[in-house]
Amino acid sequence: MPSTLRTVAFSAAIATLCGLTVTLAVFAVTRPSILLAAPSASSASTGTSTFDQGVITSGDGLVSKKPDLALISVGVESKENTATAAQQDLAAKAGKLIARAKALGIADKDVNTSGYFVGPNYVASNTIDGYRAFEQLRLKWHDVDTVGKTLDALVEEGGGTQISVGFTLADPKVAQAEARTLAIGDARSRAQAMAGAAGIKLGKVLRVSDLSITGYRSANYDLAGSAAPASTQVPVGQLDVQVSVEVDFAIDG
Repeated sequence: MPSTLRTVAFSAAIATLCGLTVTLAVFAVTRPSILLAAPSASSASTGTSTFDQGVITSGDGLVSKKPDLALISVGVESKENTATAAQQDLAAKAGKLIARAKALGIADKDVNTSGYFVGPNYVASNTIDGYRAFEQLRLKWHDVDTVGKTLDALVEEGGGTQISVGFTLADPKVAQAEARTLAIGDARSRAQAMAGAAGIKLGKVLRVSDLSITGYRSANYDLAGSAAPASTQVPVGQLDVQVSVEVDFAIDG
């Protein structure tokens, strides 16, 4: 065969293969979501490639709980003519703040440094106007109902600035388990509705997948620079713990 004809034939074969690949890809994307491609028990024993059909649904579960842990972020800062002076002044301020935190009953294991900085302070035209030092602490406060008074003490007596607080659950596993049970029940209800509409009978569960995103919403209060004479009010409220699942059911009969 002449080289020109071979080139044309080869190009045509490639085009045909690409067209077939695109067709298969489109078919795969648009396949009915009610079908589940799962090997049957008989195919596993015989080595054939037949598949059982099934019903695939998702479910959501939501549980609201009162948080039992406050996460307090509190910082101190200093500005001096030299980096050494700024660092020394910061050490004294941080020591006072940590001592006040411990006096309030915060354990050593619940106090850690989340940020530390020492560097030049720039003004107009990139001129260095002294040096700044900053340290941020992260504190765990387990009595959420008294967090307002704790914030006041850290500011007024501990010298803290740049304060914020958020709430969470010390152990979210119980709430997550409750939400997961609700999510699977929701998925089953949806699957039964789909099966009834399709005129089929729902079978056993083939697979359960957790689609949840780690974490949950928590109010975060920014109290930077607040040291008002009145006691700080920080409503605790409730946290929403949500779990999402995907459940694959077989078709019975």
